[in-house]
Amino acid sequence: MKPNAIPDKEKAETRARIVDLKRNSLDDGPGIRTLIFFKGCPLRCVWCHNPETKHTYEELMFDAKVCISCGDCAASCKEHAIDPADPRRIDRQACTRCMDCVDVCPSGALKRAGRLYTVDALYSEIMKDEPFYRYSSGGVTFSGGEPAVYIHFISELSRKLKSAGIHLNIETCGLYNHALFDNLVLPYLDMIFFDIKFIDPVLHKQYTGSTNDIIMKNFLSLHSKNNIPLIPRVPLIPGITATEQNLASIAAFLSGHGIKKVELLAYNPLWTDKSSGLGHKLDYDRKKFMDKEEIVMIKQIFSNFDTGKF
Repeated sequence: MKPNAIPDKEKAETRARIVDLKRNSLDDGPGIRTLIFFKGCPLRCVWCHNPETKHTYEELMFDAKVCISCGDCAASCKEHAIDPADPRRIDRQACTRCMDCVDVCPSGALKRAGRLYTVDALYSEIMKDEPFYRYSSGGVTFSGGEPAVYIHFISELSRKLKSAGIHLNIETCGLYNHALFDNLVLPYLDMIFFDIKFIDPVLHKQYTGSTNDIIMKNFLSLHSKNNIPLIPRVPLIPGITATEQNLASIAAFLSGHGIKKVELLAYNPLWTDKSSGLGHKLDYDRKKFMDKEEIVMIKQIFSNFDTGKF
């Protein structure tokens, strides 16, 4: 089985692996929302701000900042894959992800990334926040990773949530099966956040591992329907997506299709710590936030757009 494939057993049992439920979110749609991070994505963006959601399988995360060096993890490891004297702590080649070390870690420095949920179990967790949705006109936002990796699960969960009158939004990279998405998910959605990273397909493949032909077709298909809010979002990665040429091409594309609202996602370097804690190789590791000059340039390019808080 390929590392990023969904095991057949998970499909049959309509389960999905979730990294986190972020409650009381105010930035991912209207009102107070519950943001659900699905684990798994078809893209391999070199700057991924949620690296713990790349793969569908469970991963082991280590946070050196909260480690108290008690040694309990090393004592529990049958594979001798943990060395307290090693800054990386974990030999990823030897680790079998049995998670025995997580169970004995008293500080929370070692954590599981990813937990399997059934539709009913996740629905029950979400509905704990229903009063907040009701009084704030909020709802649920599917994020990740890429929620459409679990398209049948999303469909069934959306059906149940919509029956309860919950507002639904999805954050998508756009690389999904068009027919399945339109038939199984789109009828339940009230809003879509759609990432536009590059217009140039060569650059898209270079930095995400995939061309963007399907992504652009899916975006234009949704735009042509014009039945629910479709908000393009641009992740601003200095030197990669946040170049004057790339941003100007995105602005021209959106203007050419009559789109005047866009969300600009500012670069946050804190993701690099998470990537290191997962043992992932860093292909991009800028450690600082965006400069004032970079922000001025971006604002000028999108001066004719509604960019919200940016």
